[in-house]
Amino acid sequence: MSTTGPHPSVLEEAQAWLAEDPDAQTRDELAALLRRAEAGEEAALADLGDRFGDRLRFGTAGLRGAVGAGPNRMNRAVVIRVTAGLAALLRAHGQDTVVVGHDARHRSADFARDTCAVLAGAGLRALALPGPCPTPLLAFAVRELDADAGVMVTASHNPPPDNGYKVYVADGAQVAPPAEAEICAEIDAIGPLAAVPLADSGWRLVDADVVSSYVSRAAAVARPNTARAVRVVYTPLHGVGRDVMLATLARAGFPEPVVVAEQAAPDPDFPTVAFPNPEEPGAMDLALAAAIETGADLVIAHDPDADRCAIAVPDPRAGTPTGWRMLSGDEVGTLLATHLLRREPRLAGVVASSIVSSSLLARIAERHGLAHVETLTGFKWISRVEGLSYGYEEALGYCVDPQAVRDKDGISAAVLVAELAATALASGTTLVGLLDDLATDYGLHATDQLAVRLDGPTTTTATAAMRHLRATPPVELGGRRVESVDDLLEGSEAQPGTDALRYRLTGAARVVVRPSGTEPKLKCYLEVVQPVVAGDVDSARRTAASALLAIRADLPAAAGLQ
Repeated sequence: MSTTGPHPSVLEEAQAWLAEDPDAQTRDELAALLRRAEAGEEAALADLGDRFGDRLRFGTAGLRGAVGAGPNRMNRAVVIRVTAGLAALLRAHGQDTVVVGHDARHRSADFARDTCAVLAGAGLRALALPGPCPTPLLAFAVRELDADAGVMVTASHNPPPDNGYKVYVADGAQVAPPAEAEICAEIDAIGPLAAVPLADSGWRLVDADVVSSYVSRAAAVARPNTARAVRVVYTPLHGVGRDVMLATLARAGFPEPVVVAEQAAPDPDFPTVAFPNPEEPGAMDLALAAAIETGADLVIAHDPDADRCAIAVPDPRAGTPTGWRMLSGDEVGTLLATHLLRREPRLAGVVASSIVSSSLLARIAERHGLAHVETLTGFKWISRVEGLSYGYEEALGYCVDPQAVRDKDGISAAVLVAELAATALASGTTLVGLLDDLATDYGLHATDQLAVRLDGPTTTTATAAMRHLRATPPVELGGRRVESVDDLLEGSEAQPGTDALRYRLTGAARVVVRPSGTEPKLKCYLEVVQPVVAGDVDSARRTAASALLAIRADLPAAAGLQ
């Protein structure tokens, strides 16, 4: 029990929140928490401090947080205030049309309804997409419907308790600075919540034509008359991607995939996985089992809002119990870039990847005479590259048709992967064989990631880890000397600052460390470039894997987390 009792300011803020909270569920939750805190329960005091010590802020992909009461949680009060701020900014710029979509997470439909109610109450045109839908459909609809903005209620691949709120602007890209700060300023100017007008009606449900238009465009990323024979197992991981994905593959002419039945329907509790992220251990187990049982050539998985695309392939050399392995985002990203360049050697425009992605895309671009741009982490930066023709980042995000979806799109990426896999099979090779070809041509660019899940308030713990790295920089990682350190916090004329450190090591190795913008994690991104001698890719892979393991082993202590 606490001997000092709750901090008066936190209690006052919580009581004030309780008085204007429009939702019975979060009112009851907060009232119970206040009673425990007033009795001196330390866990309740800490919980209140986390909920009211900060507020949700626009991060790598909008607002995200656990559903619950308080400004540092996702709830109806937060959604109403944020939407009121967005509406004020749009009105100030003479804009009036917003498309609203939502996934199938807990409270997503409620938050989307509140978004529409605030927009309509502010005199704006709110266009609601029909039912739970993939995030790429919302990004597409903003441009297709000639809207001024879009709102997608989703927490993407975050754990089940979370939800989120993403804002898109008129060009179909996610909102980015300085517009984020402008929205926040408008939010700060909102008075009492009860003064925000909420319309009971007045928004329009968008008809299904926009879904058909998206399906047609996504299907068209596969060229006519290319190979289609590929056996696919597909899982939406209890998310909202299934129906649009199946319709798109059918429109593109691919055989119907085997869908993992246990994960086929939307379920906000994600009962078959520990975390609804295909990168997490165990998330792909059911899909891999189905692939082995059916003799599939390829596994495709989406995260719950279908903006990310994960790929698994048979690879006897991988040494896994199943004989299958996941391809990394860097592997898929560079395979897709190479495929697009084979189809169109004079690919117009610019290719882009983020600071945490492999350096291989830059080398591929250079060889083909293409410009390459390195951006900050997140598609809100990649999508803003002028003249973008293709972009990806290692976190399974691919933008293969930026003229249609100016964001990562797991569905159109899946179509392009299916075309690439079918084309490879028709020519007597596989995706693994194509990766070997890339390694032989450019050197093996082996990448890995270490994600350290943090305890306690995320920002505090992550800030402490980054502060430790800046105060006590490592001189060696994995037996390789640190040659230089780039502190990206200050930024430059070409790129805003971000809380990240990039270490360049001897022997063509690199490490980037940053706090996650969407989850309570410190994330470390590793790359080792290993020459392939006499075509021996397997030997290069073994050498690179050992080097990556050695670097991984040193990182937690270097960050002061051990």
